[in-house]
Amino acid sequence: MDEDFVDDMDEDNYGQAGGDVDADEYDMLTKVTDTTSAQARKGKDIQGIPWERLNITREKYRLTRLEQYKNYENMPSSGEAVDKEFKHIEKGGNYYEFFYNTRLVKPTILHFQLRNLVWATSKHDVYLMSNYSVMHWSSVSCNLSEILNFAGHVAPTEKHPGSLLEGFTQTQISTLAVKDNFMVAGGFQGELTFKLLDRKGVTFCTRTTYDDNAITNAIEIYDSLRGGINFMASNNDCSVREYDTERFLLLNHFQFPWPVNHTSVSPDQRLITVVGDDVDGLLVDSQNGKTVATVVGHRDYSFASAWHPGGRIFATGNQDKTCRVWDIRNLSMPVATFKGNLGAVRSIHFSSDGQFMVVAEPADFVHVYNIRAGFQKRQEIDFFGEISGVSLSPDDESLYIGIWDRTYASLLQYNKKHTYGYLDSYL
Repeated sequence: MDEDFVDDMDEDNYGQAGGDVDADEYDMLTKVTDTTSAQARKGKDIQGIPWERLNITREKYRLTRLEQYKNYENMPSSGEAVDKEFKHIEKGGNYYEFFYNTRLVKPTILHFQLRNLVWATSKHDVYLMSNYSVMHWSSVSCNLSEILNFAGHVAPTEKHPGSLLEGFTQTQISTLAVKDNFMVAGGFQGELTFKLLDRKGVTFCTRTTYDDNAITNAIEIYDSLRGGINFMASNNDCSVREYDTERFLLLNHFQFPWPVNHTSVSPDQRLITVVGDDVDGLLVDSQNGKTVATVVGHRDYSFASAWHPGGRIFATGNQDKTCRVWDIRNLSMPVATFKGNLGAVRSIHFSSDGQFMVVAEPADFVHVYNIRAGFQKRQEIDFFGEISGVSLSPDDESLYIGIWDRTYASLLQYNKKHTYGYLDSYL
């Protein structure tokens, strides 16, 4: 993952929808309101973008974005090669329905390649990064509250061996993971901060590395093989570190030949997918870190991985604009390859019931693939803005998308469609 994260891409890609606007118009745009499902059904733009007042139509602006968005590549023309090689899977699936867009929530990102900053712990509880703070959004009460502010001094209120009791100041958070009652935030200097959501204060702080190349790229919280909950941190110092959440012991420290951008643990906890600054991905033994298999096919660096709950297939997401699905019984080639519309695959999530795979690009598009239909159908969720993260609730009922944009920052909520649609018709 690139250390030089403040680059020209910010200016190239992160503009406002609708092109140039004058001061009065900009003032009007910043007063954009929330959108409900009822309003959307009557034709209101889901993000509240007033296209009728802008000098461009939505369709025209979509074409402009597709033509002008610069996908970041470490391997030149990796996306171009993929465009020639693969076709898009047919659109037309309709699995999640727009429910609400809140403008009160302002998701942000600090590193353009790291987009795991939104986590749903229930169908109405969402945790996300907004500037220096971890925020909680309740879609029931429509209440936004601050959970932890990293702008000042953060220090643990409990004593654990290996915990940095002096804590951290002005921590820049690069990645986040929240599951059940556990929250782990990772920083640009190798910081890890652990918090129990039902307790005040912070439980544990550590600095994983003092390497110059120390960005925490991803964190995963998961059930451990021995019972209990563990978490794993992927770091730019070419390491993966595993901790338990009871005594906060460093259980494993696996090292690799390249910076590790993402890991995910298999449902039986025996294998770990490891992807990073290399075109190939690895399957490693979770007990000793030894490579069991290598997956070959991507053309650039990978930043996402996920396991299907069935435990036989996993997916990898890459800057070559593809998500590739692999079967552990035959890793010689992917089972399926899906390409994005404009950029890298930055995050992947399988639904808990194993029916869907959610794939997020860096901006504008989230794809929901129907696994039961043999991956042959997909729903395309289309909006404007950089994606700070996507998350399915544990019961698969809600899908949240964080949008980072100078004007239209918001949190999108989609709800799973059911045969009987009368339940939300009264909301």
